[in-house]
Amino acid sequence: MAALPRPELSVVQPMDDSPLIVFDRVALDFGPRRVINDLSFTMKRGEFVCVIGPSGCGKTTLLRLLTGLVKPSGGEVRRNGSPVTGPAHDVAIVFQDYAKALLPWRTVAGNVSLALEAAKVPKADRAARIAALLGRVGLASHADKYPGQLSGGMQQRLQIARCLAQEPAVLLMDEPFGALDAMTRQALQDEMLQLVAASGTTVLFITHDLEEAIYLGDTVLALRANPGEHPSLAQRFDVRLPRPRDQLSTREEPEFLRLRRLAFDQVKDTH
Repeated sequence: MAALPRPELSVVQPMDDSPLIVFDRVALDFGPRRVINDLSFTMKRGEFVCVIGPSGCGKTTLLRLLTGLVKPSGGEVRRNGSPVTGPAHDVAIVFQDYAKALLPWRTVAGNVSLALEAAKVPKADRAARIAALLGRVGLASHADKYPGQLSGGMQQRLQIARCLAQEPAVLLMDEPFGALDAMTRQALQDEMLQLVAASGTTVLFITHDLEEAIYLGDTVLALRANPGEHPSLAQRFDVRLPRPRDQLSTREEPEFLRLRRLAFDQVKDTH
C-alpha cells in the first residue's frame, strides 16, 4: 500500500489551548447499572485523544455521549461551551465495521459523494472535491470500483474519506483498525496521523490496543470497568513522544516502553 505524502508544515495549525470538548462529572446509568461515573476530562482543539480500558468500561458509550445520541444521567457534556443535545454536521464517526458502513451499490466516488449530497454541496462542485479526497487517502485510481472490489484496508480508507468529506471539526473513531492485519493497521495509523496533522481535526479514538493508543495519541485516557462509586477515569497519560512518529523507532523509545507498562498495569488493575 503506497504511503501518503507528508503534509507541508505550513498547513499545520497551532493547537488552541482553550477546551473544545468538556466532560463535566458525567454519569450514565443503563437501568440499575452505572456504566459511567463521575467522568471529567477536556479535549483541546487539534488534540488526538485515545481511550483504552477493559471491555464493558464504556469506551464506545463516550462516542454516543459526545454525539448526543445518548443523554447523560448526571453531569454534562459540552462542546464549544454549549451542552451537547444532538448530532452535529461537523462531527463524523469512523466505525470498526467498515464493510457495513459503506453502500455496496455505490462506487468509491459515489460513497464519498453521499456526504457531499447530505451537506447540499452543489453537484457541479462535487467531482473535484471527491477526486481530492480520494487522492488524500490513496484511492484516486479506484474511484469507479465498488466496495466489494476493495481490500479491507482500502474499504476503511474509503470510510475515512467519506468522513473527511464532511470537513469535521471532531472525528470520532471506534476501533477503526481493529479488524485489519498488523501491516495494514500500521500503514493506516500513519496515514491517519498525516491527515489529522494536515486538517487540524480533533480526534477521540477508541481502541483495545495499548500500543496503538500510545503511538497515535497526544493523550491516553484509561477507563475502569464497573466503576461503582469510583470515577470512571482511572488514569490520564500525557504522551510526550516527538512527531512525526515512526513505527519502529518510536516504539523503541524508553518513554514509549514506560507508557506501555503503565497503561498495561492500569488496565489490568481496573478489570
